[in-house]
Amino acid sequence: MDTADRLVTSTQELLWERGYVGTSPKAIQERAGAGQGSMYHHFRGKPDLAAAAMRRSAAELRAQAEGQLAGGGTAVASVGAYLVREREPLRGCRVGRLAMDPEVVASDELRAPVRDTFAWLCGRLSGIVADGVATGELRPDLDPQDTGAALAAVVQGGYVLARAAGDREPFDRAVRGALGLLRAAAADPSS
Repeated sequence: MDTADRLVTSTQELLWERGYVGTSPKAIQERAGAGQGSMYHHFRGKPDLAAAAMRRSAAELRAQAEGQLAGGGTAVASVGAYLVREREPLRGCRVGRLAMDPEVVASDELRAPVRDTFAWLCGRLSGIVADGVATGELRPDLDPQDTGAALAAVVQGGYVLARAAGDREPFDRAVRGALGLLRAAAADPSS
């Protein structure tokens, strides 16, 4: 792994642990085993390096989510695979946690990977729900966009509940509840 890659990986980890405000250039350099000169040789500064790390985290999250969502089968099975995949609820979402950071929210460049990731996720979930409605698996009165946004919000809100409680159970409960609601939206085969 080259120095630039170590710097990005270290920044990803620190952003997840401490957020943007709590991540200093010195901490990044120490974790990466890189000097200040190396950091500024590859990146213009902390915002540039953080943006690169956030884009990588966003791409990894998308790839991981797509792995579950594209698994085939029914809409409920695809969404279910995404909802129940193994996560670390007490650490929170690597991307979603940054939406609470005031410096990230204030910067178009830093906010973009967060915004774009959630727009993609809501759109992807909405598309799966729309397919379920179109095939008759899900009730025709189920709004795909609203449902996709709600499913994404359940996961992000589940992280918040788990972190607040210091226990993963609130996250698991939220996921089970969302899956139950989605299953309850299945079209009645007798109608």
